[in-house]
Amino acid sequence: MSVREKDNKALYQRIQEQNLLRQYDLLSNCIEIGIEKGIESFDKYTLWALNHVAVANIAQFGGRFREQPIYVGNHNPPHFEKVPNCIDQMLSVIHENWTVVDHPTAIAAYALWRLNWIHPFVEGNGRTARAACYYLICLKYGELLRGKKIVPERIRENRAPYYAGLQAADRAWDSGHYDFSELTNYLQMLLKAQLADAV
Repeated sequence: MSVREKDNKALYQRIQEQNLLRQYDLLSNCIEIGIEKGIESFDKYTLWALNHVAVANIAQFGGRFREQPIYVGNHNPPHFEKVPNCIDQMLSVIHENWTVVDHPTAIAAYALWRLNWIHPFVEGNGRTARAACYYLICLKYGELLRGKKIVPERIRENRAPYYAGLQAADRAWDSGHYDFSELTNYLQMLLKAQLADAV
């Protein structure tokens, strides 16, 4: 069962907003578990759950890796057969560098970029990537961070630097190296604004 935006835009938008609220509730639980169990609790099952909630009733196949080609503007994500391995590699990079990288938004920026680059789901990739990014930020701080607007909401409201950061990381990857510093700095700015609101 799903609602299509073109059939009933108001209902579609209402369901999407309710899904975001449900996703935040689930994300809060995931963060609590992550703080208790450590970074290894950030796995494909967490991503599946966050995606499933984000697209419930607006897309089918939520919470499962895509098994079909997908196109995103000028970006051609990896072939669907490569998605599971790409996710495993991404998780490995995150786990292996967790205690090495001290900057509070660097690994979150990597995950935000890499999930968007892989585009592992049929729908809800951005919402899932932003939730995963926030999960990692909170784990770096060791707590569920408060504020009137959390980082994922701030990204949604100010997407131009978000897209620019993703594109900069794509260009670096195409030339053979990692560089997501633009996204790292952007997230740091949003995080500072969130924490200032929480005081």
